[in-house]
Amino acid sequence: MRYLLLLLIPVLIIFWVINLYNKLVRKRSMSEEAWAGIDVQLKKRYDLIPNLIETVKGYASHEKDTLNAVIEARNQAQSAGNVKAQESAEKQLNSALANVFALSEAYPDLKANQSFVNLQNQLTGIESDIEKARRYYNATVRELNIAIESFPSNMLAGPFGFEQQDYFEIENESERANPQVKF
Repeated sequence: MRYLLLLLIPVLIIFWVINLYNKLVRKRSMSEEAWAGIDVQLKKRYDLIPNLIETVKGYASHEKDTLNAVIEARNQAQSAGNVKAQESAEKQLNSALANVFALSEAYPDLKANQSFVNLQNQLTGIESDIEKARRYYNATVRELNIAIESFPSNMLAGPFGFEQQDYFEIENESERANPQVKF
């Protein structure tokens, strides 16, 4: 009986380690899948931007600097290598796109153009999908990071090469500012 107990304890420890390792692998895979979901949505947006620029060019061709800034920001965003680089590139792209939409206010014909309105609506839908994918990604990263930091899985995380991942956050400082209300 004593030998059976001495044999059973190491077997239980091995199963426990395997279970913890598999849990970490599952959480890492989920965060990688979630990042792929963001990537798909960003690709949709990147594919839509040239159509938007071509539509705007027809009405505001002398606004080349604004349009070139969007294309340059899009290209940088497409080539971003990691989460932090993607965050930075997306901030620039969002700013450049805001400038394009501001142009529509100066050109009533552009604002009334059905193609432009359609592209703007598609882009709005894609932005919503990106937001959902970003929330899912951040939730999976949170779960992975908690597992990596929590005892006892933190004892396995380091030796097996599990590292914390960065959240994908595009912060707009203007959204954090207190609104000014004047009467």
